[in-house]
Amino acid sequence: MSTIYYTGCSLDGFIATTDHSLDWLLTRDIDQSGPMSYGGFRERIGAAVMGATTWQWILDHDDSPWGDLPTWVLTHRTFEPAGAVVFTADPVEQVHAAATEAAAGRDVWLIGGGDVVGQFHDAGLLDEVWLQYAPVTLGAGAPVLPRRVELRLEEVARNRDFACVRHSVVR
Repeated sequence: MSTIYYTGCSLDGFIATTDHSLDWLLTRDIDQSGPMSYGGFRERIGAAVMGATTWQWILDHDDSPWGDLPTWVLTHRTFEPAGAVVFTADPVEQVHAAATEAAAGRDVWLIGGGDVVGQFHDAGLLDEVWLQYAPVTLGAGAPVLPRRVELRLEEVARNRDFACVRHSVVR
């Protein structure tokens, strides 16, 4: 079981524009069954954790925003109840313990929100970082990780428009 940050990003290291748009990412060509694709990654996942901004983006852009994947949204905001989603302001250590238990031996996915991922890293709970680099630069926006994180390159692949990399966290 690993705790993995899996996300797409621009060549200059942003996961969203300054106005939280992902339009630049969603128009790119990717093989959904190709190397390091979402489909293959998603099969490994038993639970997920994200921040409130990512959850709001999902609500704003997806007609059926979430399935039955046990998910924790770190937030101080109030949201409508949503299936297997838990809204919490608990420390990341507590959230990670609950997500790990719910994952039942499968991986935990940290979705979007570089600061949320950074908090997991700071607590020693981040194991891997998977990035799918899109062939675009944004110049500004939400950074992949807004702090220093030492990584070791484990795997590199091309999936159509994307350069895909998998790193382990150096402890």
